[in-house]
Amino acid sequence: MPRISSFFGIAIEMYYGDHPPPHFHARHGGETAKIEIATGVVMRGSLSPRALRLVREWVAEHRDELEANFERVVNHEVPTQIEPLK
Repeated sequence: MPRISSFFGIAIEMYYGDHPPPHFHARHGGETAKIEIATGVVMRGSLSPRALRLVREWVAEHRDELEANFERVVNHEVPTQIEPLK
């Protein structure tokens, strides 16, 4: 599972050959969440409120890149790295 970004102890990953809707996986402090790219909604799992707030801020800044990466991994292509939240 490729890691496409990390910031403030949060790892952002995508699975090869994944399925719609477009999403990614975020890991932080022993918690994992599957997050929809279009809305930032947690589809499964959980993150602390602070980590989720940071992830949603990052998604808002990089939505187009995330959507492009999702298409890549669906087609078993290597995703690009995305700048971390600063």
